[in-house]
Amino acid sequence: MSYHNPLTPPRKSATFDDHTLAEIRRAAATGIYDIRGAGTKRKVPHFDDLLFLGASISRYPLEGYREKCDTTVVLGSRFAKKPITLKTPITIAGMSFGALSGNAKEALGRGATIAGTSTTTGDGGMTDEERGHSQTLVYQYLPSRYGMNPKDLRRADAIEVVVGQGAKPGGGGMLLGQKISDRVAHMRNLPKGIDQRSACRHPDWTGPDDLEIKIMELREITDWEKPIYVKVGGARPYYDTALAVKAGADVVVLDGMQGGTAATQDVFIENVGIPTLACIRPAVQALQDLGMHRKVQLIISGGIRSGADVAKALALGADAVAIGTAALVALGDNDPRWEEEYQKLGTTAGAYDDWHEGKDPAGITTQDPELAARLDPVAAGRRLANYLKVMTLEAQTIARACGKNHLHNLEPEDLCALTMEAAAMAQIPLAGTNWYPGKGGY
Repeated sequence: MSYHNPLTPPRKSATFDDHTLAEIRRAAATGIYDIRGAGTKRKVPHFDDLLFLGASISRYPLEGYREKCDTTVVLGSRFAKKPITLKTPITIAGMSFGALSGNAKEALGRGATIAGTSTTTGDGGMTDEERGHSQTLVYQYLPSRYGMNPKDLRRADAIEVVVGQGAKPGGGGMLLGQKISDRVAHMRNLPKGIDQRSACRHPDWTGPDDLEIKIMELREITDWEKPIYVKVGGARPYYDTALAVKAGADVVVLDGMQGGTAATQDVFIENVGIPTLACIRPAVQALQDLGMHRKVQLIISGGIRSGADVAKALALGADAVAIGTAALVALGDNDPRWEEEYQKLGTTAGAYDDWHEGKDPAGITTQDPELAARLDPVAAGRRLANYLKVMTLEAQTIARACGKNHLHNLEPEDLCALTMEAAAMAQIPLAGTNWYPGKGGY
């Protein structure tokens, strides 16, 4: 006979928590895996686990009102005839027309242009609105080849060959039928209303030697004018970065597991890839070992939210960052003003991630004309530009406090770590010491 002490509250399992139990019941009832958008929701070591060491006696800070701190960045200076110069090292990551509404893509272009930075097409091709409102537009070249044509390659300011994405390295994209409208179907050469899963690897190459040939083809098509980026998901950053450089990339884009997606399996988002913080130093080490650091630019993405995150990524050796989820929030995604409608969808503002269903009350991740009309691309573009401005000013403020007259002058020596995990991943000493795990001595 068992006996439960009424003075002891029932104890739930840490392994079989409420979310895990609910997922088991859902899987048992439906027989299908869960699909969602956004990025990982598990807590992993991130930029919050690092702090800057501001100037005092041993370092001399800059006077903010009298001494300049430059934020410009040049991307693609290795081989391209026309490298890109941006006013801020914060760029907009690739998010497709299809995953996003036309108004959202236009707003991203407008905001990026006001801020003096670039935006990126994403899977699905280039729209005239996006090209028309984006001063600097990067064209993504993906395994699906959706919308790919030589004309748009030449219309772009840079080309990004996408090998992987942080939310799903090794996996392809998904776009469910309810978001494949007439226009999306025409641009992607797909039947309307039919679920689509992009290929997970490029159809005409399987390794770095083939990638080198493909990059040469893209350079010849664009008369060697456009910078060629190679984007990889965070998995084996040292080797992937080294091979991208050897294949001829001008820029390497490295996306950690906090990077978002329009839709993929939840089990993929939460269990494949490595944290953004763990990606940076191996990639920088690869560039340094090849003598290419700062010659081939490194763009970091996945969970960038503030100017502090930007400054920390640059201090660890990146040249620029890319934002996706944060940019959508700036446009109006997950805004509490739509809370009543989020509740009807069974979720709440701040947690809504069913972007694949095409029912976004904010009009951002949808192809429903009535919902999409809720987003004013002009006003949303201004909000994004304001956000980018604040992030840039925040990064400048930190750089000045560390005595740097350019964001790229930030360095690992300006940082310390708060946890053993962050110290090991970033190879940054624990606060109050000169040691991190893996480094000899104390």
